[in-house]
Amino acid sequence: MTEKSSTSNNPKLGRTLREDLHNINFGDEVKKEYRDLKRFYLSDDQKDRLKSMKIIKRGFFIFIWLLKSLFLKLTPLRRVFTLLGFILVLSNRIVISNDGGSSSSNNNSLFGALIILFVLLLELKDKLLAKTELEGGRKVQRALLPEENPEIHGWKVWLHSEPANEVCGDLVDYLKLSDSNIGLTMADVAGKGLSAALMMSKLQSTIRAIANEKDSLAKLAKNINYIFHRDSLPSLFASMLYIQVTPGKGNLKYVNAGHLPPLILKGDTIKEMPKGDAAIGIMKDSKFSEKKILLRPGEVFIVYSDGVTEAVNEVGQFFGKERLINTIKKYKDLSADKLGEAITRQVEFFSGNAPRSDDLSLIVLKRE
Repeated sequence: MTEKSSTSNNPKLGRTLREDLHNINFGDEVKKEYRDLKRFYLSDDQKDRLKSMKIIKRGFFIFIWLLKSLFLKLTPLRRVFTLLGFILVLSNRIVISNDGGSSSSNNNSLFGALIILFVLLLELKDKLLAKTELEGGRKVQRALLPEENPEIHGWKVWLHSEPANEVCGDLVDYLKLSDSNIGLTMADVAGKGLSAALMMSKLQSTIRAIANEKDSLAKLAKNINYIFHRDSLPSLFASMLYIQVTPGKGNLKYVNAGHLPPLILKGDTIKEMPKGDAAIGIMKDSKFSEKKILLRPGEVFIVYSDGVTEAVNEVGQFFGKERLINTIKKYKDLSADKLGEAITRQVEFFSGNAPRSDDLSLIVLKRE
């Protein structure tokens, strides 16, 4: 290993701290971290109780509840260590000699602080291990997903998915079934995090395995639903919108299993398609219906996840369907990829520094 690479792998502490002080916006960062703490550690009941409290009382209860929740989330051994550390930190006392002369300090605070630091190091180790594993899972997910702009003759296509956390519970997929049929999927597994990501991968593999076996999309959705219901956890479900596109033609058919209705842009008009059937995995014998439409040159078919319309800003407002429709109208003359990028950019601008509440996914299909 060269000296240069060794230095880059072991950055200087002083330089790192200077860069931190230069790059951090302390006001925004502290607010964000404080919001994340309350969202993670406080229950819904506690959040509701805080609303009726005055500011001083509210601050006191937030402090107590955060400490209690943090303490209870530690492992038993770490709880004991933390309690011991606090006792030692608070047990500082002054001992005065009998002759009233000099005094000495029996100070255990340093030892207590070292114990608490030791617990923090253990917690940080767990976090870094989990982060490494999640990053590995994210790389695998990205490898399984298609490129954003697959080539389909007669169509311009833009596929996009952004996770709210390290891994994604949304599925946006592209599958070439034959020269005359292209399959596109958007699905949203209930929940977030690793469990949703694992079930998303299960759903993707199921769709890819049987998508070519059925001529009817209604039958295909029925089989996918049966397998997902059989193999998933109780009460776990997923919304799914599966599309088949004919290259070189404007024919498009789809089946909607509990997903948000797609939008069709025709000139200056945006039409919302009818609501779909039951979500995947709720009942093993659910039935589904296939929809067929014909898009003319310049018309656009847009599918989106609830991470778009349910994105929130710092005061708790939703982006909403109306803002989405207004954004599409504003940028209606752009290409499929530029329109999709304009939508995500508007959602990001609207959300500001508010934490991402859900995965954000889009499929934009424009007939050439």
